[in-house]
Amino acid sequence: MNTHTASRATALSDQAIIDGLYCATLTRDQFERTLAGGVKAVNLTATTPNTDLSTCLSTLAKLCRTVAENADRARIVTSVKEMSAAAKDGVLGIIIGTQDATFLDHDVELLRIMKRLGMRILQPVYNDENRFGYGALADPEGRLKKAGHDWVELMNELRLQIDLSHCGYATARDVLTTSKRPVIFSHSNARSLADSPRNIPDDLVRMAAKTGGTVGITLWPPLLGIAERPTLENFCDHVDYMVNLVGVEHVAFGSDLSEGTKTLEKWLSLYGPEPIWPEVTGILGPWYTYENRATPGFETMADAGNLLDALAKRGHSADAIEKIMHGNLLRVYREVWGE
Repeated sequence: MNTHTASRATALSDQAIIDGLYCATLTRDQFERTLAGGVKAVNLTATTPNTDLSTCLSTLAKLCRTVAENADRARIVTSVKEMSAAAKDGVLGIIIGTQDATFLDHDVELLRIMKRLGMRILQPVYNDENRFGYGALADPEGRLKKAGHDWVELMNELRLQIDLSHCGYATARDVLTTSKRPVIFSHSNARSLADSPRNIPDDLVRMAAKTGGTVGITLWPPLLGIAERPTLENFCDHVDYMVNLVGVEHVAFGSDLSEGTKTLEKWLSLYGPEPIWPEVTGILGPWYTYENRATPGFETMADAGNLLDALAKRGHSADAIEKIMHGNLLRVYREVWGE
């Protein structure tokens, strides 16, 4: 990040950027790149979606070890107060999150244990179907199940943050009408601008805003544009669309940048000629290749400051940028977590 961008990030706040969905590799070098981009805290996808309880716990144990080994660069945080303290100390605040709750399949009460372990943000279901409901690539009319209603109730009771980015639309609507606390879409763009089943329609955006929650604009290229390779201009288009739809107080940022996690072989197995989610990546133009797997201008977390510049160039005020890039999520987290 250039000096101009760095100084602007510092001027915005002690917490210049909060990444609402972080899935980069967990290494010292990656922590340093993330900090270099002005990112102060991240909602980490700490467990692999569609996993079991044993694997989930093993993954959390590895996370704890990695953070302990890099205590001068990263710290697990469980409250806004702890996020602020980490930022003041110059270390990356890591919020333990998940992109589904399949590991709770046999007992939703395990949420109580997960909170004690530090988990603070969960989605009920990933792209498929599980005990709680239907994902974005399952039955779009599939409703929240009985166990899903129990999950929402306990999430509210425990003051854990509900995230719906990978939910099917009907399941998401049920959660939004049931939850008594703000709900977020951590990394979902406007389907009106990019017609992907992983993006969300206007009514869900409005419903999330009505709960007091946010929609996090993501830089993952397949959710920014379809026919042509998207740029930071497309990111700004989605921000503008959401701001015009529900107001700047309900727009946030979630990178979904899997930096350092996928080799060419791994990428091809997921998104190559026979992608695992053809509804999402199979509809893209020929531009979507391993070399073009990230959005130009944001190909590493160290580039996060470029997003501030892009929004400022688009005409957003410093106050609006502060809200989008960290302030709105801080408000929601504080309201949900209670601290």
